Amino acid sequence: MNVLYKCIFTAAKESKVIKNNPTTNLSSKTGGIPQEDKIPLTDEQVERLLDAIKGLPPYVFVMIGLYAGLRREEILGLKWDSVYLDTDAPYLTVRRAWHTENNRPVIMTELKTPAAHRDIPLPDCLVECLREAKANATSEYVVANREGNPLSYTQFKRLWTYIVTRTTKERHYYRYENGKRIKHTVTPVLGEKAAHNGKVVYSLDFQVTPHQLRHTYITNLIHASVDPKTVQYLAGHESSKITMDIYAKVKYNKPDELAGILDGAFSLWNENYDRQITNNTIKEVL
Repeated sequence: MNVLYKCIFTAAKESKVIKNNPTTNLSSKTGGIPQEDKIPLTDEQVERLLDAIKGLPPYVFVMIGLYAGLRREEILGLKWDSVYLDTDAPYLTVRRAWHTENNRPVIMTELKTPAAHRDIPLPDCLVECLREAKANATSEYVVANREGNPLSYTQFKRLWTYIVTRTTKERHYYRYENGKRIKHTVTPVLGEKAAHNGKVVYSLDFQVTPHQLRHTYITNLIHASVDPKTVQYLAGHESSKITMDIYAKVKYNKPDELAGILDGAFSLWNENYDRQITNNTIKEVL
């Protein structure tokens, strides 16, 4: 049955009847395949990423993802009328979302869930970044194309290419040689410049996705001991289960630390057990 569903939804996506295929991760044998754990960027990786793209088109997008935790569609739908930089506590409001139809951007005021509508306080580094971006802005959108319009899907992919081309990920390209289409492979070396573009340095030996920026934000909130309910609100999670699943993995998936806690717990349990046995023995003797 899963195979039939996959065929139907695959055809619907190819025909542009639907945007996403909900059966992508279904397996004909088990009904599903496990999802890979999302891995946040480390502090060092964040610093290297920002250094690599400073002054480039994706910089503002990345900053908002890392320090406000917005989803991709929320960042691309963000307008300056939702960014409040001149208040005592600067913040932004999520009230619009971006998606594309046949590669054309569509901005909606209907969000993914009611919980997605939220006010997010801005740290100083993001306030400074947005002040500079706003001072040079010619569009009502925070992230816009050259005409001041929201990005199309192709334009967003091009925006993200600025990051991909600075990674050491192996990639391929094709050239026609003597009338034949020949595949070439590029294996970037960390620290070297791109052969055909001296401005590009391969400075990132890790991969970055838009959602990874958001996941890094949520993880950092948890590491900062922000309570789960506040994390749920700031992340715009409709279900507390989503938040708590992430919270549990980040907060408690530390075997070295848990070993000590469990040793202490079992030691206390053993002491209580031994004390109970001793008391019972005394009672029997008396």
